[in-house]
Amino acid sequence: MTDLRIEPLTGASPDGPLADWQHAHNTIVPVDSAYLSLDDVRERAGRNVMEVAYADDVLVGCSTLRPPRRDGVATVIARVLPEHRGRGFGRTLYERGLDRARALGADEIETVVLTSNTAGLRFAERAGFTAEVDRYRLDGDTVDWVELRLT
Repeated sequence: MTDLRIEPLTGASPDGPLADWQHAHNTIVPVDSAYLSLDDVRERAGRNVMEVAYADDVLVGCSTLRPPRRDGVATVIARVLPEHRGRGFGRTLYERGLDRARALGADEIETVVLTSNTAGLRFAERAGFTAEVDRYRLDGDTVDWVELRLT
């Protein structure tokens, strides 16, 4: 695997990395309800743990960790651009998110995947996300989202 450089984001991060995270997210999650503007990304970076990943200075993906809620459930999401999948980048992003969620006190780990993202669903299943928690469709979407819990 090529060396992976991962940059953490904050609400005060420079626009370049925030725009790269935005590009990866909006490319991988191409539904209107999930489209994020740069201001949306900046706001989310202020409340979630977000990272952007590069291989040899080429954007390969991004990740989001929604910290544990009051019920102890954290959400870990790893996203890799299609042309960079199958090289271990998603596994690295996922494991970083999982480690951080546990360090923040998470009792349970969930992820959320668009059902049309078959590669993402296969990845989640291989990682142990086999318990479906919820399935829903947001206004304007034509496909469902599925929330899965790590078992």
